[in-house]
Amino acid sequence: MSVNRDSQLDMFAKASPAIAKAHGPSRRRQSQPAARSEEDMARVLEESGNYRILRKLAPRPIAAIRRPEFSRLGVVLDTETTGLNHRSDEIIEIGAVAFTFDDDGAVGDVVGIYGGLQQPSKPIPAEITRLTGITDAMVEGQVIDIRTLSALIEPADLIIAHNAGFDRPFCEAFSKIFAGKAWACSVSEIDWSTRGFEGTKLGYLVGQAGYFHEGHRAVDDCHALLEILDRAPREGENPFAELYRASQRSRIRIFAEHSPFEMKDHLKARGYRWSDGSDGRLKSWWIEIGEEDLAEELSYLRSEIYRWKEADPPIMRLTAFDRFKL
Repeated sequence: MSVNRDSQLDMFAKASPAIAKAHGPSRRRQSQPAARSEEDMARVLEESGNYRILRKLAPRPIAAIRRPEFSRLGVVLDTETTGLNHRSDEIIEIGAVAFTFDDDGAVGDVVGIYGGLQQPSKPIPAEITRLTGITDAMVEGQVIDIRTLSALIEPADLIIAHNAGFDRPFCEAFSKIFAGKAWACSVSEIDWSTRGFEGTKLGYLVGQAGYFHEGHRAVDDCHALLEILDRAPREGENPFAELYRASQRSRIRIFAEHSPFEMKDHLKARGYRWSDGSDGRLKSWWIEIGEEDLAEELSYLRSEIYRWKEADPPIMRLTAFDRFKL
């Protein structure tokens, strides 16, 4: 007797519960968990203890209204140049981010941004292009807009650079709009090590704070530095408040002029640097210290270096208006 295929399947289904189960009505699928946000996923990875997450720094927008309680104006500034010598090399890019702050160093809002390229008189060295990503084609015909830049710089109470000893000489050689301004250095005037940072390069600070950014372009570096300066600590003041207080204190530069040649290694070990006189300083070893350390440093020089208690090495008092010029 012949039996069609469908009948055979029906017979086996009745004989075998497993087959009946397989061919019966399909079970309802288990509900899928709701999709997690990127931040939720990042948090899960961090909480596992096996991952560290870097979040992309988002630039602050320009505020529509300037809040009156933040009455002071700061400018974070960065330059890209064709080399390290402000007398022979040139600026090829300037970035500036203007922001408000109050007398306690609390940061308010971003109120202005400028970024501009400039074609130098000579081709950009290959090493500079590798470092910055700026090519000769990018700067061809480009000129920094001094009028727009001046609108940010002239009213500023403080200009902040991450290595002001580099940026200030270049800026003052570039334009008179920088003359007579107060400068602060976010490398040397903040104690980053006590804040848990292992280095002072901007990339280290950004990475250890849990972020990343497009580095070595002037405006991007300015935005990144502002975020790090305004980073809320677990306790105490933010880095910018520390920087602002430091900028208000006088510093003392002592020149160990005519110090014995055989004492040079001792001076170097103590932190003195050599000036050959070509930068406008005295030809001597020199160091910059806080005003509160002056008496101790003079005592050291008189007893350990000159070995003459009447020695009177030249000193120079510096404020934020004088520092980092050279």
